[in-house]
Amino acid sequence: MALPPIGERAMIRLWCSVWMLCALLLAAPAWSADSDYLMGTGDVLHITVYGQPDLTTDARVSETGTITFPLIGDVKMADITPAQGETEIAQRLSKGGFIIKPFVTLNVVQYRSQHISVLGRVNRPGQYTLEKISRVTDALALAGGIIIDGADTVTLVRTRDGKTTYLDIDLVALFKPGGEASNVLVQDGDILNVARQPMFYIYGEVQRPGAFRLEQNMSVVQALSLGGGLTQRGTQRGIKILRRDDKGTMQELDAKLGDPVQKDDVIYVKESLF
Repeated sequence: MALPPIGERAMIRLWCSVWMLCALLLAAPAWSADSDYLMGTGDVLHITVYGQPDLTTDARVSETGTITFPLIGDVKMADITPAQGETEIAQRLSKGGFIIKPFVTLNVVQYRSQHISVLGRVNRPGQYTLEKISRVTDALALAGGIIIDGADTVTLVRTRDGKTTYLDIDLVALFKPGGEASNVLVQDGDILNVARQPMFYIYGEVQRPGAFRLEQNMSVVQALSLGGGLTQRGTQRGIKILRRDDKGTMQELDAKLGDPVQKDDVIYVKESLF
């Protein structure tokens, strides 16, 4: 019996893992002034004022959330964006009569106030301090990528103002055209969790019975291909699926080759009577 290949998602998943590991080798860009990133304690800022080289300042945001800037003293930088920081410094330079219409540029060159957790089926689960602009794929790269039995979907858990939200991100779809929008920026306190990939099982008259990774939209014929196809004694008319219903009761269903396979399904191929 000729069976179609199902390797597309597996190949894309492998490519994703390689890409995430390579991301660790890329230079870390600074946050630009138009970012919506909120600065915090430990962040290192590089600030320039056009035409005023003596005011060029590199400063770390202190425990009190401030930096010290020439001429104007302490300036609060915590919990505001780089663009807001630029405006604050420019206004104080202007109001103090130091510079007329100053043009201030502020970049975060290191940000140490952001801590995330990457958990589940990754090579190095744990808490990480972000030191550059980071999206979901960058965070997974920090954790060494997804291990072989990790799911194609990562769950982003975010708590803001006492409310927790959950966002499931399809990593394979993310690397297809239009999917980059799902590669969202990770923020302080975020948790990324990679669950174990759903499995299914094949027994009976197949070449390689056992447990297998369940791919999205997998059909019975594709599942059988992972099991090496039917033996000479197997028959397509003798395929059953054992599946638990919503109440946990095991049901035995007649299966056709085009039927979808679900998580924890047991596919059983009977022996031909002829």
